[in-house]
Amino acid sequence: MDHRDSLPHSALSSPAHIRATWGGTGSVEDASAAFGFSRAKGYDLVRRGEFPCRVLRIGRSTRVVTASLLRVLDSGEPEYSATRAAGFELA
Repeated sequence: MDHRDSLPHSALSSPAHIRATWGGTGSVEDASAAFGFSRAKGYDLVRRGEFPCRVLRIGRSTRVVTASLLRVLDSGEPEYSATRAAGFELA
């Protein structure tokens, strides 16, 4: 059984939980949940270059930089001007 099954969704997406459990990068799915949008929306934003924090392509894998995610969650401001230009706002 995955330890995530026993925690409420909001606890899994909290900055404290991310700091305690993520390494240097996390999945687009988990980062999208932290921002409050779906996995599909997260990958769509990545594909358009509008994900609100730093994303790395490693081979065929796409990873979100944990430090960047935490900065955006703490500040409420996307890190890239392309995101701001597109009118993306964090809830």
